[in-house]
Amino acid sequence: MNLWLELTLVSLILANLHLLGSSRINACIRTVALQAVLLSVVSLLVQPQHVGPRLLGLAAASMAIKAGLLPWLLRRAVREANVQTEVEPIVGFTTSLLLGLGLLGFALHVAGRLPLADAHGAEFLVATALFTVLIGLLLIVGRRKAVMQTVGYLAMENGIYAFGLAFAVEEPLLVEMGVLLDVFVAVFVMGIAIHHISREFDHIDTDRLSALKD
Repeated sequence: MNLWLELTLVSLILANLHLLGSSRINACIRTVALQAVLLSVVSLLVQPQHVGPRLLGLAAASMAIKAGLLPWLLRRAVREANVQTEVEPIVGFTTSLLLGLGLLGFALHVAGRLPLADAHGAEFLVATALFTVLIGLLLIVGRRKAVMQTVGYLAMENGIYAFGLAFAVEEPLLVEMGVLLDVFVAVFVMGIAIHHISREFDHIDTDRLSALKD
């Protein structure tokens, strides 16, 4: 495996763990934006022999949307809804980190058992992709605020993007752009939903909404 690719994937793993351990919403938004930047770098490192103007353009467009536009929409939703900047987890930070380490071991185990044709780092890339998807799921079920659940959704999409880099060898970024359109619409709708939930109920804790009665 290319040393720079390996270092980038390790940085992505550390970013995932930071999502679990951070107590500030804005820090989590910045971290998921950093994930997008790292994955754009991975797309250029995973097959350097295919890097050209088209690949660079697609990587730049993906980075601009996922590291720029979508985090901006989330920060705007937080600001307009007057959301408290604390994460307020259902699953505590220490427990989340321990679960994250367990999920990392699980992802490495699963990737090691897959019959991957490419021996040049595909196993580590697939393990990182699976770990990122699992971290996104953990954020969705382990955090109260709708903003953090949206951050988890973005982390999941980043993991799906990494899977595309590992398996869609010919056109991984075209696969990514198709998924990205759905993510953009979802985050836009979630921003509107967060604003309206906050306006109607003075909070965006989704677990408290389940207690509403007719």
